[in-house]
Amino acid sequence: MIVTHVETGMSDDGGAPVETISRPEAAAGQAGGRRWWVSAVLWAAWAPFAVWAVLRWGGWQPAFRWGQLVAFTPYVAAASPVVPVLAFVLRRRGTAVAGVLVACAFAVAVVPRAVPDGDPDARGPVVRVLAANVLYGRASPQHVVDLARRTRADVLTVQELTPQAMAALDRAGLSRVLPHRVVAPLPGGAGSGLYSRFPLSGRPAIAVGFRQVRAMVQVPGGPPVEVVSVHPCAPSHPGMARCWRDGLRALPRPSGRGPVRVLAGDFNATLDHAELRRLLRSGYRDAADATGDGLRWTWPAIGPHPPGMPPVTLDHVLADERVGVRASGVHRVPGTDHRAVSAVLVLPPR
Repeated sequence: MIVTHVETGMSDDGGAPVETISRPEAAAGQAGGRRWWVSAVLWAAWAPFAVWAVLRWGGWQPAFRWGQLVAFTPYVAAASPVVPVLAFVLRRRGTAVAGVLVACAFAVAVVPRAVPDGDPDARGPVVRVLAANVLYGRASPQHVVDLARRTRADVLTVQELTPQAMAALDRAGLSRVLPHRVVAPLPGGAGSGLYSRFPLSGRPAIAVGFRQVRAMVQVPGGPPVEVVSVHPCAPSHPGMARCWRDGLRALPRPSGRGPVRVLAGDFNATLDHAELRRLLRSGYRDAADATGDGLRWTWPAIGPHPPGMPPVTLDHVLADERVGVRASGVHRVPGTDHRAVSAVLVLPPR
């Protein structure tokens, strides 16, 4: 029911009385309708962020496309404060509080990557690790060798190593920089290699989909170090998702008392993928995350890829949690769609 309020007064010119009619309840009803639509729009904008946060933190991978989308979590995290800010401005307290909670969930997941961690008490020798995906052997071999010299790499892992690329790297002088090797060159993207300044003892490669070679590195004055050239299958279509997952799960876990382990290469995964987080929880540290550089992207450096696709961090150096991380870096390599990654590691005493 609408209540009409009537006020009677004199006109400005002293003539006949003027009646002013107001309908406060009708006006309130119209304002309430407008408020309802504003709230509905805000909640609709909040819902995708909330679902994304729940899926990311829950570690559930319901479908192939989510396995790709979750890589873009840092961008979603950057956009998540928009909803609570709008809700505060529009005085929608419930949506604002819910939006803040979701934004905080994203912040807890992403912000630590930009904050350096502490290091364990590692006082052994320093080992410099470099990892490069050479895109079916198309990367500039001279640039790879020059990068190994510039970073003073002690160990280089190479992904997508073909027989032709291996020969080109030798012609560019890699054998003079890193004379020891364990390699499995294969056509296409399945091959990999491990080059070292120090003597190597080869171990059976991890042959789940792609060939991930590994070896024990005999570092002078340090404990034995097992290094793996990491390259699981790329989950580029639904049929490869299982191969990608199995390739990550086949990687060795740190034992705490056995050899120090270092995994370096193209993981085809970011720190938002549950499989990589599970691997880290087994006793590894991401070198870039440890130095506060975990948001520096590595892929794609060149096409063909969808125009305007935001870059993500697929390449990593993971070190046993007993290892200190002094520095990390990302480096452009002409001819490949991945940027190389490097880390300066401090081993525990023997």
